[in-house]
Amino acid sequence: MPKISHDTLWELAASEVHSRESGADDEEGDTASNPGIGERTVFFIGSKAGGKTTILLRCLDRDEPAKPTLALEYTFGRRARGHNTPKDIAHFWELGGGTLLSDLIQIPITAQNVRTLSVVLVVDLSKPNVLWGTTERLLQVARAQVDRACSGPGQGEGRPKQPSQQRRIPGTLNKDHPDRELIDPFPVPLLVIGSKFDVFQDFDSEKRKAICKTLRFLAHYHGASLIFSSKSEALISKTRGFVNHLAFGTDRGKTVSTDPSKSLIIPAGMDSLSQIGSPPASDFDIGTLHARSPLDLWKKVFEKIFPSESTSDPKDLKDPAKDPQYSEAKIDSMRAQKDQELEQYKRNASKSWRAMDLESQRS
Repeated sequence: MPKISHDTLWELAASEVHSRESGADDEEGDTASNPGIGERTVFFIGSKAGGKTTILLRCLDRDEPAKPTLALEYTFGRRARGHNTPKDIAHFWELGGGTLLSDLIQIPITAQNVRTLSVVLVVDLSKPNVLWGTTERLLQVARAQVDRACSGPGQGEGRPKQPSQQRRIPGTLNKDHPDRELIDPFPVPLLVIGSKFDVFQDFDSEKRKAICKTLRFLAHYHGASLIFSSKSEALISKTRGFVNHLAFGTDRGKTVSTDPSKSLIIPAGMDSLSQIGSPPASDFDIGTLHARSPLDLWKKVFEKIFPSESTSDPKDLKDPAKDPQYSEAKIDSMRAQKDQELEQYKRNASKSWRAMDLESQRS
């Protein structure tokens, strides 16, 4: 048996690491379709009280009531690929509070998991006036954090730092897709879920068309899949297919629906700007709007139809100490006692200051 030198072993090891990293770069654009990945992270973000927890529980087949997400919550799911095979693991994170707690996005998105990360954006179809603002803010913060994670130390020494968009585009659109140079794909696989479709169906038909068209543009521009969901078991099943595709690499199905009178179901890369058409500006001239980019134009048109409402009012964030789901009898009793003592102290201090003020006036 020929003797293998230490130098040869090091060369073989370096070559193996290089080949694995090169292979990972080629597959990063569609990590959800890579059957070799046994552990993934799926991060749910979106509208406040938009149904994220309910969708997540239904996708995990958990029959339990959904509770309001306080800030950032974690759970996990496991799925066997076959008989006597190790189970794949999916880590699920959920951000509560809509855009109010967007700073917490940096916790679930790290250099260690960004290569197997997917993001699910849930938008509340029943509240179109906050739809654009919520989408814009959360995707901006998430994209910035992904870019930081991609260039962080966890990516390995000596690896070339490439812009996330450049690395991900091949897995988003086919090479011959006409919109390849016209969109700005999100740096990791992205799924947009329009929740409360049952409420949305009662909207005026023109408003429904405007929302559907805009969400199709937003999803296509960011290289995302798009699906509408509700309490309907049929839609939950379709939604579960898309989420499981991200979490476990299962088949998401081949259904495509672009009819605004029905639930939209559009896998990433299956739409186009020519099919979507121009922004839904029927009551005003688009030429009068000054926009810096196609994305900015769509935003201005959408907010003409649905004037934007603030999505970051701190008053909307309830005090968790007063939330009944976190009640603790002994702690609450002590808290009430301390609150009374504080109020008494404030009253006494106020009397003292008033007395001091009167004395100073007399002197």
